[in-house]
Amino acid sequence: MAQSIGVSNTVTPARKKTFALGVYPDVSLKQARQGCEDARKQIASGRGPAAERKAAKQETDPESFEAVAREWFAKFSLHWAVSHSDKIIRRLERDLFPYLGTRPIKSIAAPERLTGLHRIEARGTSETAHRALQHCGQIFRYAVATGRAERNPVGDLRGALAPTQETHYSSITDPKAVGELLRALDGYQGDLITRSALKLAPLVFVRPGELRRAEWTEIDFDQAEWRTPAEKMKARALHVVPLSNQALAACRTFAGQSIDV
Repeated sequence: MAQSIGVSNTVTPARKKTFALGVYPDVSLKQARQGCEDARKQIASGRGPAAERKAAKQETDPESFEAVAREWFAKFSLHWAVSHSDKIIRRLERDLFPYLGTRPIKSIAAPERLTGLHRIEARGTSETAHRALQHCGQIFRYAVATGRAERNPVGDLRGALAPTQETHYSSITDPKAVGELLRALDGYQGDLITRSALKLAPLVFVRPGELRRAEWTEIDFDQAEWRTPAEKMKARALHVVPLSNQALAACRTFAGQSIDV
């Protein structure tokens, strides 16, 4: 199993800083130890690995894969939900930049990209490899549109990755079993927040993450609506959920017993 190898900077006790040296086994333990020793020497001299990396980024070739990818990300992430953009930039920084980042984007050939994608597959994360390939296609299309690449060769890799195994979440289809579930939810006597969420979930039919991130300012008791602002939604559009009398009752029960509502 792949394991991240890194070093920490404990010069400032108030805040511990770490940075990654790579992923095992791509980076051997010997290389990691040498990297740690080099980083400690930089810290002792007053420079620090973070400053070195920041300076290196500032000198990045504007036609390198990383420069074009970051430009593409900065342009299009404005229209994405924060959670979605965070996943994409982490995927780029972890899985693509270490291997392709400094290469001129117009000179990256299909076998070179495939090698990086196979590294991701080797970790047992086939779906991540497919998503990384999708990001590559979008980045190369942007490079072509901005005159830094002549063609998008990602199509040459079609079929080169093992197909992902589609899985489905378990579901209840028997009406009697649905009734048993609802009675179990209603009879739950645990934590107030969990109890309220369980009562609301079957009444509003939103994603669990949306329910967890709900705020009191979004609940309009007078209009009987839950209005999630556009900036919290992936589609960047206001999401309005009508609230039934039962849903409003669950909200009022929770509000009446919470602090600083």
